[in-house]
Amino acid sequence: GRPGDPVVGDPLPPAWHMFYCLATDPPGALGSDGLPSAYEVIPELPLPRRMYAGSRMRFHAPIRIGDPIRLESELLSLESKQGRTGALIFATVINRVFGAGGELAIEEEYDVVAREAVPAGQTNPLPASEPVPAETAWRRTVSVDAVMLFRFSALVFNPHRIHYDRAHATGIEGYPGLVVHGPLHLILLLDLLRDEQPDRPIAALTMRAKAPLFDDAPVALAGRLTADGGGAELWTVTPTGGIATEVGVTFAAQAEA
Repeated sequence: GRPGDPVVGDPLPPAWHMFYCLATDPPGALGSDGLPSAYEVIPELPLPRRMYAGSRMRFHAPIRIGDPIRLESELLSLESKQGRTGALIFATVINRVFGAGGELAIEEEYDVVAREAVPAGQTNPLPASEPVPAETAWRRTVSVDAVMLFRFSALVFNPHRIHYDRAHATGIEGYPGLVVHGPLHLILLLDLLRDEQPDRPIAALTMRAKAPLFDDAPVALAGRLTADGGGAELWTVTPTGGIATEVGVTFAAQAEA
């Protein structure tokens, strides 16, 4: 860990609840991409490729490291759409995390998108994205390699092969390298925010994935306070300067002295 990282008894940093209450499907239940055909509360979908597309989180009560917690999940919606690259299915799930006293601590809605298979021998067309704003007060670059992606997969018990199996990611899915996990984008950006604004607890956040990142280049991070100072805007940046993931944060109201 880093100096100042939390220990048992400290408040759990925002979004770290993703490391707990994990689905542990046995190997025999996994498909050729490493994922189970039915993923947690999402039923089996007729399109083979699945990706994390974004999330919304609301933080109601603190959780401390070492506390027992309970997670309840519910499928909110399934929706078919026609996108630029073909048919899409969007699934939205809500997770409710309850703290040691049974109180609702965190609500998290997250989106998964299913896509058509990439034709054999073709590359996966990557979306264009608008540029990251030039005026950002915070900048950081993080080296991301196969070992880091493998370790993050282990932390969240994610068996999706696009994150650790290069032959699958490039030969089957048509990507140029191993894919950086969507939740890892969020964790890296919240680490940046925690270092820049250590005394500003978070009330809510919204994350939207716009373009993938890979292990063929360091991950650039950028951020700034909102104009009113009540929140923050954060981005991961593609090698060409576009938005890979954008995160909007609302700070909790400060108690008056």
